[in-house]
Amino acid sequence: MGRIKSTLIKRAAKNLLSEDLFNESFEHNKKVLGNSLPDKTTRNKVAGYIARLIIIQREEKVRREKPKEEPKEDEVPQYERY
Repeated sequence: MGRIKSTLIKRAAKNLLSEDLFNESFEHNKKVLGNSLPDKTTRNKVAGYIARLIIIQREEKVRREKPKEEPKEDEVPQYERY
């Protein structure tokens, strides 16, 4: 199980995510944030949460684009009734 992020971290990350400066890399996001947040711990949490959100968005986009394949009738198992 992961750690639960506070509302402050989530809100800050979602507000900053609207800018196209961030990517999936925690290190890159940390450098972009620089000294804009009050302390290092908060900066690191926001940078990590932004990276995670971007990865989740990318995975959802791939899932939506990939068509769902239905099994052929030959592949569907037939069960006998007793």
